[in-house]
Amino acid sequence: MHFKAKIDRFYIIFITISILILGLATILPIILDQDAPLLAQFIMIGLFIVLTTFILWITFTIEYVLLDEYLLVKGGPFRSRIRYATITRISRTKDMYSGYRLLTARNGLEIFYKTAILGSVKISPKKEQRFISELKKRCPNVKMDF
Repeated sequence: MHFKAKIDRFYIIFITISILILGLATILPIILDQDAPLLAQFIMIGLFIVLTTFILWITFTIEYVLLDEYLLVKGGPFRSRIRYATITRISRTKDMYSGYRLLTARNGLEIFYKTAILGSVKISPKKEQRFISELKKRCPNVKMDF
C-alpha cells in the first residue's frame, strides 16, 4: 500500500523561502558583479539549478509503502526499510526540524524502531488514520502513544 506525504502550507512557505535564499546566494553575486567570468556565472547558475532540483526532488517524491515484510520510507535518494518486527512505538509529533525525518507537514507521526541510527523516523502520511490502521494490522503489538 502506497501513502503519499501530506504537504501543508507552512512547509510550502518554508521550501519557497529556502529556494529564494539559495537563489540570492547563487544568482545575486552574478547580477551585482557585471565583470564576473562566464565560467563563474555558469557554475553559480548550475549550482542553483542542481540544488533547487535536489530540494524539490526530495520534497515532492516522499512516500511511505507498506510491503509484506517492512515499511519502506522514501524521499528522493533517501530510503529506509523498517521491518515491522523492529517497530516499538508510534507517537504524534510536531517537531519537523530535528532527527531523521521524511515529512512535509508540521504534524506527523514518529515511528520508533530498534535498528534506527537516530532512534526514530518522522513521517507525515496524507491519509494518516488509514496508514495507522494498516500499520497496526502488520504490527499488532506496537505501542501507540495517542
